[in-house]
Amino acid sequence: MRLSRRRFLKVSSAMGATAALAGRTAPALGARPTSPASRQERWVPSVCLQCPAGCGILVRVVDGRAVKIEGHPRHPINEGKLCPKGHVGLQILYDPDRIKGPLQRVGPRGAGRWQPIGWDEALEQVASRLRQLRQRGEPHRLLFMSGRNRGQMGGFIDRFVAAYGSPNHVGHSSICADGSPIAHYLTQGFKAYAGYDWDRTNYVLCFGAGFVEAWRPTTRLLRAYGHLRRGRPIRAKLVQIDTRFSVSAAKADEWVPINPGTDAALALAIAHVILTEGLWDRGFVGDFTATASRFRAGEAVPSDAFMESLTFGLVAWWNHVLKDFTPERAAVITGVPAATIVRLAREFATTRPAIAAGERGASMQTNGIYNRMAIHALNALVGSIDVPGGVLVQVSPPLKRPPAVVQDDIAKAGVKQPRIDYAGTARYPLAGKVYQGLPEFILGEGPYTVDTIFLYYTNPLFSSPAADRFRRAFEQVPFIVDFTPFLSESAEYADLILPDHTYLERWHDDIIYPSLGYPVVSLRQPVVEPLYDTRSTGDVLIQLAKAIGGSVADSFPWRDYLEFIRDTFQGLHEAQTGTIVAPSFAAFWDRLLQEGFWAHPPYPFGQWERVLHTPSKKFEFFSQALQHKLEELADQEAARRQVSREQALEDMLRGLALQARGEAVYLPHYEPIRYAGDPKEYPLLLNTYKTMAHAEGRGANSPWLQQIQGLHVGVRWDSWVEINPDTARALGIRDGDQVWVESPLGRLKTQAKLYPGAMPQVVNIPFEQGHTAYGRWAKGRGVNPNAILVNETDHLGGLAAFFSTRVKVYKA
Repeated sequence: MRLSRRRFLKVSSAMGATAALAGRTAPALGARPTSPASRQERWVPSVCLQCPAGCGILVRVVDGRAVKIEGHPRHPINEGKLCPKGHVGLQILYDPDRIKGPLQRVGPRGAGRWQPIGWDEALEQVASRLRQLRQRGEPHRLLFMSGRNRGQMGGFIDRFVAAYGSPNHVGHSSICADGSPIAHYLTQGFKAYAGYDWDRTNYVLCFGAGFVEAWRPTTRLLRAYGHLRRGRPIRAKLVQIDTRFSVSAAKADEWVPINPGTDAALALAIAHVILTEGLWDRGFVGDFTATASRFRAGEAVPSDAFMESLTFGLVAWWNHVLKDFTPERAAVITGVPAATIVRLAREFATTRPAIAAGERGASMQTNGIYNRMAIHALNALVGSIDVPGGVLVQVSPPLKRPPAVVQDDIAKAGVKQPRIDYAGTARYPLAGKVYQGLPEFILGEGPYTVDTIFLYYTNPLFSSPAADRFRRAFEQVPFIVDFTPFLSESAEYADLILPDHTYLERWHDDIIYPSLGYPVVSLRQPVVEPLYDTRSTGDVLIQLAKAIGGSVADSFPWRDYLEFIRDTFQGLHEAQTGTIVAPSFAAFWDRLLQEGFWAHPPYPFGQWERVLHTPSKKFEFFSQALQHKLEELADQEAARRQVSREQALEDMLRGLALQARGEAVYLPHYEPIRYAGDPKEYPLLLNTYKTMAHAEGRGANSPWLQQIQGLHVGVRWDSWVEINPDTARALGIRDGDQVWVESPLGRLKTQAKLYPGAMPQVVNIPFEQGHTAYGRWAKGRGVNPNAILVNETDHLGGLAAFFSTRVKVYKA
């Protein structure tokens, strides 16, 4: 299959017209387009898996071969449109470098020497090892690392490790954007990303999120951008707050350059202006009990002078943080002029409904949780919590709960062991996982050694900071199994590869990324028969459970993963709402196969018990959940060490590298970012970013995506470093020069691109290239900036800090 670059770019630029053309290009479901009698042609609904958005797709299949992917015109996320990543699913399916059957390593790790092995023999090898671990009473030494789970697959893996007896399912979200869910949990009580009612908002402060090129759900945001700008009587204003002039900044009304990691300082100063000028939403927040009272810079407010409505802790926030956080103070920290801060605050507070949103650029810092708390608190100040045009809390679909996990005594003892990554302990109090810290834990800092690792849809040897640490750690692990369809960097260090189907060959449900608010469940179904001797990982886990036997097998009563999906979808049928109504489950399922999704609009605003699920049942500026967690851990440490709670808490705060003390610890505040490297030797900061062609490390093996990787700088199939022209001139560097980018960890050689959109003290390298494996189109092209990123962490939440590394740049 060949498609020229010119043709692909024309297709990509025409995304906005896809819905209008849907009647011509994508016939009604179930219809058969006119075709020669010798050809069998059909359209199969499914779900894209190139990002977490879960866009509905229709795949044109001719004589058993998938030949075209269109957006599903009725799917509520994308409404018939697709981003460029959605179109390359065919190149994923027909990639000539896919693993075509189970492989067993026969040479040293990383040497690339493999031999085919039958499924029965491979599964028995894995099951035998797992049985032996349980017989020794050591099931906790199984570590399951996962990435793009989607739908119920993450919970299915949780079920497997719980039934087996391990506490160690470590997902990859601590290297993704965990700061946002944690911040939402501390302020609103829900530990998930938020949805936003983009279509009805009038003003957006976007902190560090690639709104139109690299945020999720991509196609939904592209649709929202068009509507915000041209699809309504009042044109909304979009302000992009970012460390580089990104595509989103170029498309915004205003770009506000900001020093990396200082987002909280800007948000706090905006909050200061909103309060001192009386611009807050009194219906949501509350008001002074005396009409003459007001917030004045530098002056504390008596605790009983303000009566809060649906918020908790505003006076404490003012007294301990905001009263002294003037725009002038923030200007010194952020590099944003004080006059700009005042103007943004006034615009944001008076152009309602308004949204303050932030993502990876603000959250994946050493101070990421407090950054995101401060940003999200702005939404509460202007009353944008759970209102039209504001922040939404995604409603979960009414799936049927599977039966409880069956655990024998071995499993019960195993899951009580401490997690290998110390998540939830005094080292990482709010973390659900600490993925990037696993190498150190494996190499001796953990509570025990790891015997077996399972890898599913994750590639830590490529996607983690200081990724070479994982290589050293994997060399010490006795047994590694990877369920990947591609020979990734991590797969090269496995003992067995049990290749999964690609997403166009398997059954898999998909629950939408938080976005629309109302529940949407989609069904990923095979559009073609599996091309090779691969198996769905869900099926393989069921087969392994049955091979282990006992209570592990009892926890998996389903014949295969499809039966599990059908069983849980009984809940959707029983709800009898949304786009599909059927008199029987059989009819419901048949309709679902034709339609491809189930939805239950509209979104129910104002369900305060659901969206304000904090201890106070209000939006908490003062986070009681954070206070309770830290005090609980301090009590445990005090009892263990025989010291006072105050001493244990102080020691814990020092270990978390927090500067705040007292009540400020539990409030949104500014924690100075920690940078790695001597500023005299390494005067520049390294920022890594994602383009539209980024598919989380899996896009480099798509020729179509390689062709559009760096259109803004004229680079394809390679990497580059963006340098401000003035900075480059001072370094004697010209556009196109080969340069070294060196950090305290190592150096990379790439080409320099002089880019006025780079801040003078920041250099920028895109993430996606630099593979040493992953197929012929990915391997050996460009550089991976993760190789020189120092592994810094937001210890409070266990977040990887991707923007904390200092570098120097010089001619090669």
